[in-house]
Amino acid sequence: MHRFLVALLAALDAAVSAIVGWAAVLAPLMVMWVFAFGGLADWSALWPASVRIWQLGNFVPLVLTLDGDFLVATGLPEEAGSFVLSIAPLAFAVLIAVFAARSGRRALRSGRWFTGVVAGTATTAIAATVGNLTAGSNPVTSVEPWQAILLPTLLYAIPMLLGAVTGAWSEGDDGVVDRLHDAADRLPAGWREFPALMMRGGGMALAGVIGFAALAIAVAVPFSGGRVIALYEASQVDLTGSILLTIAQFAYLPTLIGWAVAWIAGPGFMFGAGTGVSPAATQLGVLPGVPMLGLIPEHGSPLLLLAVLAPVVAGAIAGWGVRIAFRAEAHAEGSDHEPVVPRVMLAAGIAVIAGAGAALIAALTSGSLGPGRLAQAGPEPGAIALATGLEVMLGAAILLLAPRAYEQRLDRWVRGEDEDEPADRRNTAAPVD
Repeated sequence: MHRFLVALLAALDAAVSAIVGWAAVLAPLMVMWVFAFGGLADWSALWPASVRIWQLGNFVPLVLTLDGDFLVATGLPEEAGSFVLSIAPLAFAVLIAVFAARSGRRALRSGRWFTGVVAGTATTAIAATVGNLTAGSNPVTSVEPWQAILLPTLLYAIPMLLGAVTGAWSEGDDGVVDRLHDAADRLPAGWREFPALMMRGGGMALAGVIGFAALAIAVAVPFSGGRVIALYEASQVDLTGSILLTIAQFAYLPTLIGWAVAWIAGPGFMFGAGTGVSPAATQLGVLPGVPMLGLIPEHGSPLLLLAVLAPVVAGAIAGWGVRIAFRAEAHAEGSDHEPVVPRVMLAAGIAVIAGAGAALIAALTSGSLGPGRLAQAGPEPGAIALATGLEVMLGAAILLLAPRAYEQRLDRWVRGEDEDEPADRRNTAAPVD
């Protein structure tokens, strides 16, 4: 495909991503304007508010400044007049990242993925600049201009690049990624598939940890549903307000899953300075009246410590999948021997990737949620990375370094043989009619 056409299609993808993001914020705000304010509010404030929320969804910190009369009317302390809101509604970022990665894959199939990535990145930077300039100055919310441009651009560019590069590794690109793949193919037996297997295993382990975290939240719903309903009732909002509040909470649901990742890993997270939520113990102050916060466990217990087994299980599943692929590769090369050192390195590599992914999740879900003690919230990336990496490595190592009897069972699994079938019948050819 011609270079100009590739750039044009990639730029169109990036423009659609920005426009859809703005529209996704603008639509519920318009509903609120019509039903809550009866259309009497200033319509010119809709666009700046939409852009600021979109920027927050792209990890741009917002500085909120509240009017003194508002503080008096609501009974808030004077120090609450100005604070930073930096924990993003992660649903925005997840959708943008998925869309960008798919755009990178499409650019790869066109044969000029680097051109597509450059065009998509440049278009996103232009869209972020236009959005920030048209939003103008706002007495309530403000942002740093360089953050308002750089952070949305990086959020789109990095997943797009990763989508293109991972696709090039598996499908080929007749370029630098293919040369790297050829270099890996020249490695000794047992190491050729090492990069791909390590990435696959790390991705499986991280996906398993995230899945267990989501399951933990689902399990908490029936046990904490009463507190959630009570917080809805205490908010005293009408039907429109309840719908908008629910939409906002769904936008923050991936953020809550990120906190659950930290919780099942063991170190947990904090919701304000001097607080902590972990399976062993929970120490919380007064929480804001947000219904979804009712899912946070009020107490820790020794029984809840069993949650830390979830990353171990995720690592074991990843080790099982990688061991099958590793064994199949050995059989394809006509060898029954699996070198030990590559398997040890695979377990370590899976742990590093899973730990790095957990640290990234912790970093993206940490920051400030309000004034005072709420300026510190979320998990600590270093502790989460260490705990998740060690737990995943334990599970992966158990399956990757299992003894010879396990290898024989794995052989039968790879060959598709029935484990209960007598050995003297496994190699017997079926009669031909």
